Amino acid sequence: MIEALKKRALHRTKIIQGQMKALEKQIKEDEYCMDILVQSLALQKSLASLNKLVLENHLRTHIAADMASTDNEVQLKAVDELLKLYELNNIRGK
Repeated sequence: MIEALKKRALHRTKIIQGQMKALEKQIKEDEYCMDILVQSLALQKSLASLNKLVLENHLRTHIAADMASTDNEVQLKAVDELLKLYELNNIRGK
């Protein structure tokens, strides 16, 4: 992983861990539903931010190398991989 992105991703995971602990505490303590929902949404946004960092790393490393390859199969595999990710993120469960 690119060192700068790795550092940011690890920092993001620490934030996510804290948010998850806070969410668990809110549920255990029967806090107001809206407060729990706000915390849950904040956690989802943090996960999305982590996903963006990992995706950026993947694009800058693996996908860039695969697309620069002279092997058409390698290029097609990279495109298929991105299409599957797009489908997973945008189509399933909706």
